Amino acid sequence: MRKILEKIVESIFTVSGFVTSIVIVIVVIFLFSGGINLFNTPSIEAGYTIVVHPANPVTYLSSVDLKSIFDMEKTNWKDFDGKDEDILVFRLGDLTNYFSEEELGEEMEFVPDKISQLVTENTGIIAFIPEEYVPYHFVGKKIDAGKITFLDVFTGKEWMPVAQPAPLFGILPLIAGTLWVSFIAILIALPFGLSVAIYMSEVANNKIRNILKPVIELLSGIPSVVYGFFGLVVVVPLIQNVFGLPVGETGLTGSIILSIMSLPTIISVSEDAMRNCPLSIREASLSLGANRWQTVYKIVIPSSISGITAGVVLGIGRAIGETMAVLMVTGNAAIIPDNILQPMRTIPATIAAELGEVPADSSHYQVLFLLGIILFLITLLINTCIEYVSNKNKL
Repeated sequence: MRKILEKIVESIFTVSGFVTSIVIVIVVIFLFSGGINLFNTPSIEAGYTIVVHPANPVTYLSSVDLKSIFDMEKTNWKDFDGKDEDILVFRLGDLTNYFSEEELGEEMEFVPDKISQLVTENTGIIAFIPEEYVPYHFVGKKIDAGKITFLDVFTGKEWMPVAQPAPLFGILPLIAGTLWVSFIAILIALPFGLSVAIYMSEVANNKIRNILKPVIELLSGIPSVVYGFFGLVVVVPLIQNVFGLPVGETGLTGSIILSIMSLPTIISVSEDAMRNCPLSIREASLSLGANRWQTVYKIVIPSSISGITAGVVLGIGRAIGETMAVLMVTGNAAIIPDNILQPMRTIPATIAAELGEVPADSSHYQVLFLLGIILFLITLLINTCIEYVSNKNKL
């Protein structure tokens, strides 16, 4: 009977491990399938086109070029190897500036012809119009804006996913914000977390340990939005006043909040690992003349490095993947920061803020899945590096 029970338990564990592995693979495939199609997507919003006068020599404009034109940053065609002529920007909403409602028709049936007339009469025009308003006899020239490329995404410095006529999906500001905030958070949390873990494991008596342990574990159960409110009310004004900043929502604010959120995990897991260090090893160290701190540094920490690493990995995972608290206190500005005192935006905050509002299967939708892939790869890389270092330093 006992062997049968053991066999059943073993089978349950095996099936659980297999199911878990399959779920992880499915999640990874889901992420990659959702994000990889981004690079086959046209730069121009689906259903729209860019047209110019037929005599205009310009045939290609990138997403960045289109943004500079429609934002009036560049106003002459010679900036794009065209003629020395002013650019006339036209959007569909500008029709009433050129034609009366009677000319457009009661049901807007004459709009295609009027657009064609406008394009042929203005040599410097560039028009962003729906494809349905391009008549069969249209004599203007369509501009090729190409497709979204790998370089556009991974080297782009502007995140403007709803820009028209062509969105900008430069993810460098988001990656930079994520790494800045997470790295500083771990730099703050790691020494404090290990110090408290060493104190609880090696110094504190049972009475103090029994008080601190539940309090620290309770901190890990507080919802992230509560930490976000704490950051807004306490940390944001503090950072603003200490550094004399116009606003307190900065990367440093987010790092402080993330470090506080990571501390319970690092402390709890590391303290458990150090307390599980065999007593015989401690006694052997002390018998050879080592004092308490030499034993902790030379024996306890190296022998517990696997558990400490697990705590650090879990802490980093929470820091990198945190959404709500970071969204509330970092300023949410998609810019490449020069220092930690600037507003920033992280990858998880971007996904949380935008995914619920984008049309399914749009380029914006796909790039958010791509951000999920990048976040997964960053976490995997960090975990791999930590595991390599910990295995290299094992006794």
